[in-house]
Amino acid sequence: MKARQIAQAKEVRDDGSIVEITVWELAEPLSPCTHIYKYRLYFGKAGECFVRYDNERSKGDHRHVGRKESDYEFTDLDSLLADFEQDVANWR
Repeated sequence: MKARQIAQAKEVRDDGSIVEITVWELAEPLSPCTHIYKYRLYFGKAGECFVRYDNERSKGDHRHVGRKESDYEFTDLDSLLADFEQDVANWR
């Protein structure tokens, strides 16, 4: 199976901030992750990242809130999206 995009959405809000979600389903996990998803969830404005969840080879699942980066424990896509939505709602 080739990688396939399973989610793509972008919202530009009235205040100019952007919420963007991209999720791919992979043929196999992207090390060191144990799940088959590659994702990037972004909330920011004018080149400034407020909240971002992503995973990358060798770094794994993690999130950025403001200037802080921390590991993220991925359980499933619904929880990932809910956690991201909560961080966006709590921003500021």
